[in-house]
Amino acid sequence: MDDAPRPAGRGRYPLSLRRRPVAWERQRPTWRDAAPGVIAGALERAKARPSGNWYAVGASRQVGRDRPLGRTVAGTEVVLWRAADGRLRGGPGACPHLGAPLKDSPVRCGTLVCHWHGLALDGSPFAGWEPYPVYDDGVLVWVRLDHAGGEEPLDRPRVPERPLAAAAIAAVHTGVGHCEPDDVVANRLDPWHGAWFHPYSFVDLTVADGPAGPSDAFTVDVSFKVAGRLVVPVRAEFTAPGPRTVVMRITEGEGAGSVVETHATPLGTDASGRPRTAVVEAVVATSDRPGFAVARAAAPLLRPVMRATAGRLWRDDMAYAERRWELRRAGRFPG
Repeated sequence: MDDAPRPAGRGRYPLSLRRRPVAWERQRPTWRDAAPGVIAGALERAKARPSGNWYAVGASRQVGRDRPLGRTVAGTEVVLWRAADGRLRGGPGACPHLGAPLKDSPVRCGTLVCHWHGLALDGSPFAGWEPYPVYDDGVLVWVRLDHAGGEEPLDRPRVPERPLAAAAIAAVHTGVGHCEPDDVVANRLDPWHGAWFHPYSFVDLTVADGPAGPSDAFTVDVSFKVAGRLVVPVRAEFTAPGPRTVVMRITEGEGAGSVVETHATPLGTDASGRPRTAVVEAVVATSDRPGFAVARAAAPLLRPVMRATAGRLWRDDMAYAERRWELRRAGRFPG
């Protein structure tokens, strides 16, 4: 691995000026470092870690008091809503009476009322409808599907450690592509592509260390591009705590402790038989600078910007993941 300089100590201002910027085409090639075997090995180790059959469905904020959230997860229709006390409820997304899509039904006083014939569900078993275990971690909502996961079930999902909610801003991006969760996770376990594939966001990227130690982490030194030569240099670690999750955590530099959680949730197949996977990505940003309190007060304005930034990256990365799946399907994937 490269012996790269670590991010400089934090200065008075969060931004730094690149003093000797290198043009995109003149940066050091990373294809030799990004060995297919290293990426494949990290992916296989991730797949061997338990998930307890939990799947990330979407953002907690998407589940309101009057409308449910509906998704198809691993080929199973799922509906989530909130009880009168705000607690999460969830189960099959088809009404047990005649199969109406419950995602299109309203919630009244914590009860989901089917809009076809009025069958009312409060989250407990009723008329052949059986709830699924669900969980709200404050940023994401989850559902446990034991028939799909096939693992030993866990009481709750293995939520990565995050900054305290009172000292952070969280935003969630969700996108869908034609690929499998493995393709999304493999993309995230290839940090070498960052400055080549996303030059509008990342510069001066070096993988300082490969998977090592009990955390099985990639250590990366990188600068987030702001404008022109203005950047924010950080050191980050990429880990895969489960078969469908990759976490990027800033360990040094501005925003230390901030995390980006990428969850790959299988949806099912389309009419052509192609797999569909949702990327549910939670960005939880924090800082101990005094000005961050002002940023937190402006969180409703910042969240759309954070989602748009993640969305731009994932337009590229989803194309990357879809291309990987196409090559694997055709038996032409080099790795």
